[in-house]
Amino acid sequence: MKPVIALVGRPNVGKSTIFNRLTKSRDAIVADYAGLTRDRHYGNGRLGAQEFIVIDTGGFEPKAADGIYKEMAKQTRQAVAEADVVVFVVDARAGVNAQDHDIAKYLRKLGKPTVLTANKAEGMTEGVQLSEFFELGLGEVLAVSASHGQGMRTLVDMALAPLNLPDPEEEGEPADPTVIKLAVAGRPNVGKSTLINTWLGEERLVAFDQPGTTRDAISVPFEKAGQKFELIDTAGLRRKGKVFEAIEKFSVVKTLQAIESANVVLLLLDATQGVTDQDAHIAGYILESGRAVVLAVNKWDAVDAYQKELLERSVET
Repeated sequence: MKPVIALVGRPNVGKSTIFNRLTKSRDAIVADYAGLTRDRHYGNGRLGAQEFIVIDTGGFEPKAADGIYKEMAKQTRQAVAEADVVVFVVDARAGVNAQDHDIAKYLRKLGKPTVLTANKAEGMTEGVQLSEFFELGLGEVLAVSASHGQGMRTLVDMALAPLNLPDPEEEGEPADPTVIKLAVAGRPNVGKSTLINTWLGEERLVAFDQPGTTRDAISVPFEKAGQKFELIDTAGLRRKGKVFEAIEKFSVVKTLQAIESANVVLLLLDATQGVTDQDAHIAGYILESGRAVVLAVNKWDAVDAYQKELLERSVET
């Protein structure tokens, strides 16, 4: 599975510019305007043979009480929960402020591997100007300039180092070429687990009428007419202990990783909900990954003829 790096920090410190550098894309909108990014944004990065997933987040205000900043904080917390390592981005020129301290306190409590990164450090003397960031209590400060592309390789090296990843160039056990890996993807509560249970003819996976019932990506061997399959039920990720009740109980990361490991992806839609933006995002990622895709619509019997016609038009467009 690809490791996951989450970029967090207060607004306008350059997280999206770093995201674009790491993913070699311009997928994240970049402008000199605080709070431009509001949702989580996912992309693929590579350093040599090592691939990884990067999550760009909006400006993080851990103490935000209401409004859009509270929703942005929820999105960031979810990204941190999904990540293997966090890159905490600060502004080298603006220095430390109270919001940086709030974010640092939140990250120290989590205890997740964190790289403190001072962006916009071009032309600065690291030893003097960056010394104040040590008061955040997160160890060494890495100076980078995302706009100039400086320090990006070192940033990825430092982020991945605590994970002790195996060498991606070393060959593992060869996969059985006769087994087709089929991932069932889709939004929470569209019936992915129920579909796999129907194929298996048994209650192998927990199916419950509540989003986020599946906790992790689950692989199940299956054989039909002599053809061997590995069925992958893509997951909603729920943290052990406290669950993000107010946050979408669905890990995009787990779905992306399952898609990467599959030969074929079945994208399951919910006829009662129609085609949503989230369905379109998942479909786009499947196509970008070069995987074969099968589109299926569940709960077809729960809608009338008019709704069926609308759904068919949505799928065609």
